[in-house]
Amino acid sequence: MGGRCQVDFYLLGSPALDADRLACRLALMAWERGHTVSILARDDQHAGSLDELLWTYPEGRFLPHERGDGPAAPVRLVTAPPGEDGDVVINLTTTAQAPPLPWNRLLEIVPHREAEREASRTKFRSYRQHGLDPQHHDIDG
Repeated sequence: MGGRCQVDFYLLGSPALDADRLACRLALMAWERGHTVSILARDDQHAGSLDELLWTYPEGRFLPHERGDGPAAPVRLVTAPPGEDGDVVINLTTTAQAPPLPWNRLLEIVPHREAEREASRTKFRSYRQHGLDPQHHDIDG
């Protein structure tokens, strides 16, 4: 039973590529297209490092953001999945989000290191088992 949520996996093709930086770039692209974005961090410490990163990256750009689930900023850093008001969700945790997925898009970033990819494979299989058709995109730079 698939929902309306589009799931996309972004495969990092080089050890030089960083999942958090790609999350910032994807958030910027979504915001520029008029979407609100929730970046789902692993924990409070990870949310704090993402908060710091968003002040300086992407370089030369400012991405309005806040920590927590308030509606004020177009990019929210959260540690729990957002509710139905989520538009684009970038999942940086190691676990799949439980369907039904109430958002328009769910973005998953697959690390380059083989040891870290197994969690992404498990997430991919989980979404397929729930009737979703995840797409994948290779990121090389």
